Amino acid sequence: MVARPEQRGFRVVDAFSKIVRLGEGLGRSSKLADDAMDRAVDALNCCRDKLVQRGVDRFRLIATEACRAAENGPDFIDRVREETGLSLEIVSRETEARLAVAGCASLVDPEADGVVLFDIGGGSSEIVWLDLRNRCGARGYQLTKFIRAWISLPVGVVSLAERHGGRHVTRDAFEAMVADAAEHLQAFALGEQLTQAICGGRVHMLGTSGTVTTLAGVHFGLKRYDRRRVDGAWLEHEDVSAMIDRLRAMPYEERVDNPCIGADRADLVLAGCAILEAIRRRWTCQRLRVADRGLREGILMELMASDGVWRRSGPGNWRNRPRGR
Repeated sequence: MVARPEQRGFRVVDAFSKIVRLGEGLGRSSKLADDAMDRAVDALNCCRDKLVQRGVDRFRLIATEACRAAENGPDFIDRVREETGLSLEIVSRETEARLAVAGCASLVDPEADGVVLFDIGGGSSEIVWLDLRNRCGARGYQLTKFIRAWISLPVGVVSLAERHGGRHVTRDAFEAMVADAAEHLQAFALGEQLTQAICGGRVHMLGTSGTVTTLAGVHFGLKRYDRRRVDGAWLEHEDVSAMIDRLRAMPYEERVDNPCIGADRADLVLAGCAILEAIRRRWTCQRLRVADRGLREGILMELMASDGVWRRSGPGNWRNRPRGR
């Protein structure tokens, strides 16, 4: 994602994404597979070309759980540097959680006393409690200062689907996936305090992942995925339950044919639903806001904030460096 800062955020100039399943088979071998690395390198070559074409000279390039967990993760980073010229940084789970907050903070309800933010990834899932009871009007990027507790679950859609199956998922298999994810939630610090805060009634969920954007697309009956309809959409608790039940009832072939799921996600979406269901059963909020944004936006927000591009240099003025980011 390439963007330029504007007065209230940034404007996206160019973006590219591709599902490469870098962590495919990692749970069995503890190593990144050759085919998975090949797919990732091909996608990163596209990224490198866009950086060059756009003249970007300020950027941050990160790798997450697959490279953290794989024995040959550092070797893959070396290969990427040699073949693409790109230097990837393997970030910590804490950094990944913070970037997710930074990327989605603008979607937090201004009246909320708290947010349960989650990012369901391929190899890990991050959950963050934003305690906003004393935020004193803080909004947007400033909300990263109000992280009360967070956890990174060592389970994501790829790893969970590989353990339990993703194409033909029975009710028992789905419940086994929910139990698998729920077991890791026990380690969440301040879990009971979060439950008490939710009982106050002004805490909502905020989800960023292919799982929640898929649920929203199916909920709205979109004939083709439309980010403008999905990003920022609110779903009620009952709506989410209904959509999970609907996806569970879909045969694999129907999931492939659904325009909001497709072949890339058809064998992963139920694993994502199981992780989401585990979170919802542990901390039940009445509203969920959907974010079609996340780590990339978080990286951009942090880079621009550190550059001071939004600092006012005088009445009505603000600094806006022209180079790409």
